[in-house]
Amino acid sequence: MNPVTLSQLRKHSLLPVGLTLCVTLFALGGSELTAILRFDREALLHDMQIWRLFTGHLVHLGWSHTGLNVAGLVLIWALVGHRFDNRQWSVIVAALMLGISFGLLIFNPALAWYVGLSGVLHGMLVAGAVADIRSGDKVAWLLLILVAVKLAWEQMAGALPGSEAAAGGTVIVDAHFYGGLCGLVLGGLFKPKTTCNDKERAARS
Repeated sequence: MNPVTLSQLRKHSLLPVGLTLCVTLFALGGSELTAILRFDREALLHDMQIWRLFTGHLVHLGWSHTGLNVAGLVLIWALVGHRFDNRQWSVIVAALMLGISFGLLIFNPALAWYVGLSGVLHGMLVAGAVADIRSGDKVAWLLLILVAVKLAWEQMAGALPGSEAAAGGTVIVDAHFYGGLCGLVLGGLFKPKTTCNDKERAARS
């Protein structure tokens, strides 16, 4: 692998590496730091601790929860990370955090607190799949349909079997749903990057 390729790889990986570092460092802070950073309804509405709208998605229930979400981030980046540049992805991730947090605030009044990146990950996957479709990748329809089926299942039947045991606590499936909805909108708003595969598909058509 030549130096140019290595440089491109490092540049392409800035966002997932940054997110992984954040969630790992926050996990090292333990439950005390998690309590300060988590999405907390009382702290947001009465104490105006606005940072929790963002940081609540970067803290987790424990190391197993953290590991699951980091693994999910790596998989999603491998699937759709190429569709937006780092600046676009940064805006998308921030918008997903806000969208999910406001969704929980407005539509889940009984939810006292929430932690985890999984809602954001669902939104990233949907946004990337929509961008793939817009770029002419018809296979991405299958990915989008699979995510839609998963979200529908969770709304009707609750969390997937085994997911709560793996995460070490209750899975807030509505966060996944809000993330998916926001991702659908964001994937349509941002212009996807053109890849070599896109050019090949265009040349064949």
